[in-house]
Amino acid sequence: MSIMNNGKTRVSNCESCEFYDYDEEYEEYVCSARLDQDEMANFLGGRTKGCPYYRYYDEYKSVHKQI
Repeated sequence: MSIMNNGKTRVSNCESCEFYDYDEEYEEYVCSARLDQDEMANFLGGRTKGCPYYRYYDEYKSVHKQI
């Protein structure tokens, strides 16, 4: 999803988010962040600058602490 920010395009990358999980029931990736209806409507409608719950998922986080 591309979002305009002061004339510059900022990309929201769900694939690198901590809340982007595989749902076995639907057999697809979904956002597991708990958004209320207003937050979801604003995000999907492009009225936000980005997801307020986005957190970069670093699978090697614990390894970095050991070094």
